[in-house]
Amino acid sequence: MTSVGDRAQGLRRLIMSMLLLMLYIFLYAPILYVVYASFSQDIVWPFPPTFTTDAYAELFGNSLYSDALSNSLLIGVGSGLVSTVLATLGVIGVLRFPSRWRVLVLIAFLAPLFVAELLIGISSLAFNARILGLPGNLVSAILANAVEGTAFAFLIVLAQLVRYDWQMDDAAMVFGASPACCFWEVTLPTIWPSLLGAFLISFILAFNNLEISFYNLGAIPTLPSVAWGSLRFGLGPELFALAALTNGLVFTVFAVMYVLMRTGIVKFGYRGG
Repeated sequence: MTSVGDRAQGLRRLIMSMLLLMLYIFLYAPILYVVYASFSQDIVWPFPPTFTTDAYAELFGNSLYSDALSNSLLIGVGSGLVSTVLATLGVIGVLRFPSRWRVLVLIAFLAPLFVAELLIGISSLAFNARILGLPGNLVSAILANAVEGTAFAFLIVLAQLVRYDWQMDDAAMVFGASPACCFWEVTLPTIWPSLLGAFLISFILAFNNLEISFYNLGAIPTLPSVAWGSLRFGLGPELFALAALTNGLVFTVFAVMYVLMRTGIVKFGYRGG
């Protein structure tokens, strides 16, 4: 009976391993193919392959892509900063100063998670143009992307601050620390990993966004809009190089975060007593 049970358990492990392997292939095979195609002279999977860096030379030699990259970086950094600041203030306000309106505040912060990016882009365009009088530019695109980014950043910061010991702040203020000094000297050193994670997620969302940025930028190019517009002329090799670099940036960010967490430099768990 033991032998039969061990054999059945081994079969279940084999099946689960095969399913897990198929899942990884399904998720990462397209990314690996993009990287391969960016270095190949023929994207139709020839054998043996002939590798070249012409696609990257064409990508870096095109001024349109360089302008689009700088615009995407500005939108990503700006939206990441705005989202992180607003989310942190919102979480501290909800947890530090509870009131009967807490549920409504939570709904207001998390509502963009359930709204399509297309609707966020169109509504932001209408509000900025008709109410604020802002034309389509990088500032309006940053603010529009921050609407979605703040919701994600709010969840990330909330996950750590919900277990934060606010008595440490009270003790610091009892000994004469001002609220600002208490935040910089006590709160921020404890919660900064969650702020970093919130910024990175908000940055990646805004950097790769097409719908929200497209409606708020007009003719100003970004990497997603340039790539989308280039599809009208077919899949050029520079698009594969662009996709490979973008995926490489995202994986690098998460690899750095993983190394920081494994080495203990960054801890997203609660560290209070």
